[in-house]
Amino acid sequence: MIFIKFIFSKAFLKQIIFSLIIIVCLTFFTLKWLKSYTNHGITIEVPDLVGLSLNDANKILQKNKLVYKIQDSTNYNPKFKAGAIIEHEPMAGFKVKENRKIYLILNPMDYKKIPFPDVIRKTFRQAKPSLESLGFKIGDTIYKDDLGKNEVIEVRFKNKKIFPSDLIRKTSVIDIVLGNGKLSSNSE
Repeated sequence: MIFIKFIFSKAFLKQIIFSLIIIVCLTFFTLKWLKSYTNHGITIEVPDLVGLSLNDANKILQKNKLVYKIQDSTNYNPKFKAGAIIEHEPMAGFKVKENRKIYLILNPMDYKKIPFPDVIRKTFRQAKPSLESLGFKIGDTIYKDDLGKNEVIEVRFKNKKIFPSDLIRKTSVIDIVLGNGKLSSNSE
């Protein structure tokens, strides 16, 4: 009975109202502080950095109050200069906060050499996809007298014969010498 009387007393109701006012005020000031601390509603649009050098991109990012971090890049893209940015995350146009890290992927300065596969005496139809999947580009196809029609007789890079396991740079343009299916006139 005394407890129920205490709950409906003026002193208890004053304490409850006073507590609610303090909670509302603390919540209000905490939300205001969080809004200013996190720069709520203030964003920066990520600029397009693809194709730029690291120095040029750094200037643009500093001007926009953004920072960058370079991620490992092993994929060479011949459309861009060595050391140029080939992609970044977040992409251009995204809205981000100040001091956000932009992850840059650079075109390698010196793309790696890989061992050339053995495609001799394979058909062009078999050799082409395996060469392209390794990153080589097919240049000229030259036909010579040989019984193996459309079979690879030799492979050349800059007019020099390539042998299996020779180290050749990815994206190199190679020429393929194929047989035309005819017996050479020298062997008659």
